[in-house]
Amino acid sequence: MSSLPFDPAPREDLLAWLRFSLVEGIRSPVQRKLLEAFRSPQAALSAPVEALAPVVGPAHARWFAAGAPEVRIEAASRWLAQPDHHLVALGEPHYPQALLATPDPPTVLYVRGRLEALNTPALAIVGSRNASAVGERDAHAFAGALSGAGLTIVSGLAAGIDAAAHRGALEAGGLTVAVMGTGPDRVYPEAHAQLADEIAAQGAIITEFPVGMGPRSRNFPMRNRIISGLSRGVLVVEAALLSGSLITAKEGADQGREVFALPGSIHSPRSKGCHALIRAGAKLVECANDILEELDLPRTDVTMSPRPRTHRDPLLGELGFTPASIDQLAQRTGVAASAIASRLTQLELSGRVMRLPGGLFQQVTR
Repeated sequence: MSSLPFDPAPREDLLAWLRFSLVEGIRSPVQRKLLEAFRSPQAALSAPVEALAPVVGPAHARWFAAGAPEVRIEAASRWLAQPDHHLVALGEPHYPQALLATPDPPTVLYVRGRLEALNTPALAIVGSRNASAVGERDAHAFAGALSGAGLTIVSGLAAGIDAAAHRGALEAGGLTVAVMGTGPDRVYPEAHAQLADEIAAQGAIITEFPVGMGPRSRNFPMRNRIISGLSRGVLVVEAALLSGSLITAKEGADQGREVFALPGSIHSPRSKGCHALIRAGAKLVECANDILEELDLPRTDVTMSPRPRTHRDPLLGELGFTPASIDQLAQRTGVAASAIASRLTQLELSGRVMRLPGGLFQQVTR
């Protein structure tokens, strides 16, 4: 989408935008058709069903003419009345310009935090919710280094790789933007409420979903187009073959964004999605400068935290950073499984290994 579907104004009436955008069943593609035909939210809201039907069809015309529920408008108005809460609509100066070049830009965005974060050079970092300790360490390190190079880090506030990327940017003093699959008044997962507050203070939290919208499974794939659309590229750190992160990478490729992937162990299911992306043409990366060079940006002198040296403990040396079972370690070392189990328990208590589902263990980076 190379141009706006209507004549932008300095600031359309906020209530009109709410009434226009909160009609149930009318999503952004239909909203843009209405804006293109009637040139403003007010004109579309004033149009009779007979004028709406040729533009969006009889069913959508009836839904739109019925109007938005007052309870939704009141809830949005209360949320917007709070400090640093914003509604940003198509055509406004703070609307992310990168999204305007995508096929399906949201008509409005609810924003908590710093509006200036929406129009900065950005990179998306996404990956598995059930991330490994190494994956989280890598996401954190890449986010910190790329933040130091001037890129805003965009992710989805999910557990695992997303959260590690946000924290890496925050700790580096950089900007980060979280794109949510819920309404602006809901944080999912709830355990990330404090992280969300930190992101809003140092960057922004955005969503296209209205106030009161809870976590619905269909919303998260939809929000992925915004994560990639805000960004110049998408880095996938860990992903299974059916991961939602691959949806973000596909959205990015369809939007003309660069796609990057971190290779991993051939034995780890969390690496399968990254390896599939690399086979399909994604750029294999090993350090932040690989990304900066591809994006034609200056190299960074920020040092990424290296993967830790091999520990002297012989069991950790055999375990490495790929999950393994007690039986596998017993076969590798020739030590009895009972002795392996005892030593793993000691290492787990000291924080040097973590227990994974399926009876697997993995070394923890420090």
